[in-house]
Amino acid sequence: MDRPLPSRNRRPSFNYRYDMADRNGPDVDSLLALFPRDDYLRTFEQVSGEQLPQPYRDLLVHEHHMTVTVEAHHGGPVDVKVLHVNHGDDVYARMILLALQGSGRIVQFGIVRIHFDYCDAAVRKEILAQNKPLGRILIEHDVLRRIEPTAFLRITPGAAMMRWFGLTEPVTTYGRLAIIHCNEQPAVELLEIVTPDDGRERS
Repeated sequence: MDRPLPSRNRRPSFNYRYDMADRNGPDVDSLLALFPRDDYLRTFEQVSGEQLPQPYRDLLVHEHHMTVTVEAHHGGPVDVKVLHVNHGDDVYARMILLALQGSGRIVQFGIVRIHFDYCDAAVRKEILAQNKPLGRILIEHDVLRRIEPTAFLRITPGAAMMRWFGLTEPVTTYGRLAIIHCNEQPAVELLEIVTPDDGRERS
């Protein structure tokens, strides 16, 4: 059943590192708690990949970068818009939107937490410049990587996400949690939520 986003009175350690032995992967609450509180999600629940309707299944159930996937789906390149940043010595997290070039239409919300000790200096510099989506940076630098989806989510957006997605009422959408392994090390934790497809179910 759907569960409301719980109160985040206890903030997780920013430097928390995903444990390779923890097959549950990253979690929504810990990633959202890295940033200022807002009404990001009204409810969310974990579902199987088979439960995702189209086009969400094609958008999310794969082992590719979401940057490439949403660009192929929408037929054009995307730019990154950084909403919030949380930066420690060796850990960098940001909350972002991906927007279509030209129209500026938002096609994805995301959170990334990156462990810089698994990234070389050139990759780290480009990430900190905040000018490109993470997937494009890793591809351009030919980083040896493996993307591991760890959970799929059915989501009812909250007020903040509705505003970014251009919604006037809650519309069910879908997302995923994932790990990007760079050189077989768990370098990046991800929460990726796609914009609701036009005409899909209302909540």
